[in-house]
Amino acid sequence: MTTLARFAFPTTIHFGAGASGQVGAHLAALGKRRPLVVTDRVLAQLPVAKAFVAALRDAGLEPAVFDGVFGNPTVNQANAGGAAFAAHRADCVVGFGGGAALDVAKIVGVAGTQGHDMLEYVWDHPQVRPMPDDLPYFVALPTTAGTGSEVGRSSVISEDDTHVKRIVFSPKILAKAVFADPLLTKDLPAPVTAATGMDALTHNVESYLSPAYHPLCDGIAVEGVRIAARALPRAVRDGADLEARSDMLMASMMGAIAFQKDLGAVHACAHALSTVADLHHGLANGIMIDHVMRFNLAAAAGKLAELAHVARVPGADAGSEEARAGAFVDWLGALKMQVGIPATLAGYRGARPVTRADVPRLVEVASRDLCHQTNPRPCTPADFEALFAAALQP
Repeated sequence: MTTLARFAFPTTIHFGAGASGQVGAHLAALGKRRPLVVTDRVLAQLPVAKAFVAALRDAGLEPAVFDGVFGNPTVNQANAGGAAFAAHRADCVVGFGGGAALDVAKIVGVAGTQGHDMLEYVWDHPQVRPMPDDLPYFVALPTTAGTGSEVGRSSVISEDDTHVKRIVFSPKILAKAVFADPLLTKDLPAPVTAATGMDALTHNVESYLSPAYHPLCDGIAVEGVRIAARALPRAVRDGADLEARSDMLMASMMGAIAFQKDLGAVHACAHALSTVADLHHGLANGIMIDHVMRFNLAAAAGKLAELAHVARVPGADAGSEEARAGAFVDWLGALKMQVGIPATLAGYRGARPVTRADVPRLVEVASRDLCHQTNPRPCTPADFEALFAAALQP
């Protein structure tokens, strides 16, 4: 090792059944009185969200709710959340929801106190604005186990016109505290559990395979794969299985912590699919993961073979390294079938099907995406074309 490295794991996490009930007292103890709860428009109407807001009131707080998040989060949603923050004269932000709501919640305080379009804070803006130091206090409560956005230092938002994903990145937007309560994820529909769970698994797998140097993240990612491999089928099969829900919530956070090491070509493909066809991010990762891992076999057989052992894949401890690595890729395909993720893009039956006519645009977006730069095997535009073509086979 010839270069210096810097590591940080700063987020305070309150984990376990009932953790969400501590938020009101936590904020009140800090002198906060007027939280803005950022959530999505569907979740806001459900009893779990209404009960949470009521509990904040019972703690003596005066919450307001911004429920303008829907679909893949956008710049305009973040700007609207900032306007809601200012209108409420809020003194803190509570993110309550899945990855989309939490990504918006991370930057609502910026938008609400600085008065600038959030697009000006994306990391590659030609005149990117520096992130201010005195941001409003922010806590996060995940209601899905997938993105791990609650422990991440980036917010991924899409341009409203082009749907291109843009990234606001700064340690300053990290949640000051996370309240990870598996009770909030109970009884999620099986398709949502499967898609978000595959997202969590993908984060752990890709971060481990990244050639970047970060042994701390490697250890977290390997354990995240072990946990998710045993818990995801159970969580999909039985939404009330609290142990499986807890395990998936932990695996989700572990994946998001691990991928500060970087990701890979699965995410580049998924970002393209979300941009071009508006696919749910976790579902896109789930569809593409085994296709990309098969592509990676030649460059990452050793690590894939180790993941086969961790996931307790049949035959993982016998045969050549290449055979064991191939067994892990085969296991990914079997897992997808088990939890109801389409094997291919051709099998996706969403409102906007993906077709061969989309491939040139998908290749263009994926090739520009930074995630594939830390894929263990370099990806050219021709490689992406072959990956999408393979995934479109019926």
